[in-house]
Amino acid sequence: MALACLLAAALVLVLPRLSDTGGTAAAGGAQDVRRMAQAAPTRAEECRTPEASLRPSPKDGPVLAAIKKRKVAKLVVGVDQNSYRWGYRDPNKERGRLEGFDIDLAREIAERLLGDREAVVFRAIPTSQRIRAIQNGQVDMVVRTMTINCERIKDVAFSTAYFETGQQILAPKSSAITGYDASLRGKRVCTAEGSIAWQALKEKSFGADTKTTVPNQLDCLVRLQLGEVDAVLTDSALAAGQAAQDPTVELKGKPFTREYYGVAMQKGADDLVRRVNDVLEDYREDGWKQSYDRWLAAGLREDARPPKPLYKD
Repeated sequence: MALACLLAAALVLVLPRLSDTGGTAAAGGAQDVRRMAQAAPTRAEECRTPEASLRPSPKDGPVLAAIKKRKVAKLVVGVDQNSYRWGYRDPNKERGRLEGFDIDLAREIAERLLGDREAVVFRAIPTSQRIRAIQNGQVDMVVRTMTINCERIKDVAFSTAYFETGQQILAPKSSAITGYDASLRGKRVCTAEGSIAWQALKEKSFGADTKTTVPNQLDCLVRLQLGEVDAVLTDSALAAGQAAQDPTVELKGKPFTREYYGVAMQKGADDLVRRVNDVLEDYREDGWKQSYDRWLAAGLREDARPPKPLYKD
């Protein structure tokens, strides 16, 4: 509980403003990128495989060129700093340094695109602000356990999938709650605003009496520990990290969805999407498993592999 409370309290990152790194995420090309996105909107009824992305390319394009021309050539990446094993601060280690599975991936992208694993500025972004941060140029990309789905691809572009997960209930071991089912009737359930879990609970609550939303998913664990809610609805990968923080809680039932995390970028930033997909091609073979074993294997399957990429024709 102590670690969770410490993480939840760390709400602000002291980082350079984007002006210090050379302007907006697309540095002079952001308006062109937005116009391109508006010219070719994605219709929900056409969406069948939202995780399909652009084919990889090792070539730089205008978006990445603009990043490299900044006064300080660094990627600006939206991340979480409160999700244990994904993106968090360990109070027992070097002050201010973020670590976790998503942080490893962000550093790998920085190394491949800019030649330096440290050429990255991390910005703590609440769950509900991820898309807005991309659209208004606060960040170049978001690497923050962000699920690819048909609604989100209307607003941002995604890389190919780098992780597979599903929605699941987290509750105290002593709880009579058995999963995302009728056992939630009359219970207080917490989700992060704007998350897949938040949408799922809106559509089907199984009679949950109170539906609490918070800006950051870890806030739900704190509320659970304080007895303010009876259960948390989130994806199983995040929930496994929270169960590792607090041995009094556990995952209940089975995941009831199949979802994929992707790196989110601005619509129209095709060259950046292709470069990130090129990084992921190699990372799946050399790097992904090493990071998984370090951060996630203890709470999830030890034999996990990255999802295979799906490309647009």
